[in-house]
Amino acid sequence: MKLDLPASAFAKPASETRVVVAMSGGVDSSVTAALLKEAGFDVVGITLQLYDHGVAIDKPGTCCAGRDIHDARRVADHIGIPHYVLDFEQRFKEQVMEVFADTYLKGETPIPCVHCNDTVKFKDLLDKAKDLGADALVTGHYVRRLDGPDNTGGRAELHRGQDHNRDQSYFLFTTPQAALDMLWFPLGACTKDEARAEAKRLGLDIAAKPDSQDICFVPQGKYLDVVEKLRPGALDPGDIVDLDGNVLGTHDGVIKYTVGQRKGLGISAPEPIYVLEIDADNNRVVVGAKEELLKRALTIREVNWLGDGDAMPQDGFDCTVKLRSTSPLVPARVSPTENGRATVTLKEPFAGIAPGQACVFYDGERLLGGGWIEKG
Repeated sequence: MKLDLPASAFAKPASETRVVVAMSGGVDSSVTAALLKEAGFDVVGITLQLYDHGVAIDKPGTCCAGRDIHDARRVADHIGIPHYVLDFEQRFKEQVMEVFADTYLKGETPIPCVHCNDTVKFKDLLDKAKDLGADALVTGHYVRRLDGPDNTGGRAELHRGQDHNRDQSYFLFTTPQAALDMLWFPLGACTKDEARAEAKRLGLDIAAKPDSQDICFVPQGKYLDVVEKLRPGALDPGDIVDLDGNVLGTHDGVIKYTVGQRKGLGISAPEPIYVLEIDADNNRVVVGAKEELLKRALTIREVNWLGDGDAMPQDGFDCTVKLRSTSPLVPARVSPTENGRATVTLKEPFAGIAPGQACVFYDGERLLGGGWIEKG
C-alpha cells in the first residue's frame, strides 16, 4: 500500500527524516508506524495516558485505555522503534473532560474528540514532537494533507479521506494552520480493509482488533455517569414543554437529551414529537413536531479558517457544510460577522441542528474550516 504523504515529506532522505507517530494501540496508528518504518523513516512512537490506568484497563472498545497502551508498546517492539508513554491526565481532564461536562450542562451536545485534537494532540503532543527533533507529527486519521499550490506559498491543505465512509476530517476542523504544516496522515488514501490487510502482512497482532466505538473516557457509552460524577446534580428533574410553554411531561436531567431526539421522551402524542431545544437555564426540554426542527440559518463561534488567505472572505463565500459527523454535505453560504463568528445560510432547511456540534465548511474535497454551533 502506498503511503499518502505530502511532497514535502521527501525534502530529504527518509533515514534523515524523524517522524513522531501518535500510537493509540489500534490498527490505524499501528499500521502507520510500521509502514513508515518499512519506508526507512526515523520513527518514534508516542502513546498518551489520558486518564487513570487502573480504571481504564477494563474498558474495551475505547482508545487510549490501559490495554491499548500495552498494545502500542508491543507493536513498537515488534517493528523496532523507540516508544514513550506521556502522562497527559491533568491536561486531558481540564481541557476535554471538564469541557465535555460543562457543554452538556449548557444544553449543548459536545464533541470531545475535537477538543482532544485541538488541545492535547495537536498542541501539547506537537510541542513534544518538536522537542524530539521531529520533522512531522503523524496520526492514523483517515484524512488527506496536501501541499498547497506554489501561488499560495505552499500553504498546507486538509482534504477529506479518499474513502468517504471513513473520512475523519470533520473532527479536525479546529487544526491550526501552523500545526497542519507539520502533520502527516499517511492513511488518507486507503480503506480500513486495506489497513487491516497491511497489519496482517506486517505481522502485527492487532490486525483484527475492533475499532474504537466509545468516547475513551466514557465506558460502555455511559456518558451520564461521567457527567454526574464531574458535576453532581446534573440529573436534576424538570419539565418537558411545548413551544407555548405547556407542560407535557417531566425529565430527570436535561443532559439526557439532544436536539432532534425522538425516542425516550416518555410522552404519548398523536404525532411523533422531537426535542427542539434544551433550555438549560430553566431546566426545561422543549419539544414539538418534526417540521419545527427545520432551520435554514445558524450562527457559529470560534471559527477556524484553513482556506486561502489569513481569514474568511469578508463578503462571504459559497460552500458545502457538514452539521454533524454523520450528516451529508449540504450547500450553504457563510458570512463572517465579528469576534470569530459567522452566520451560515443553508440552501435547503435542515432538521436537528444541535448547539455544541460543529459546522464544518468544504470546497469540494478540501476542508476550509468551521466553527461551533451556537444556540439560535
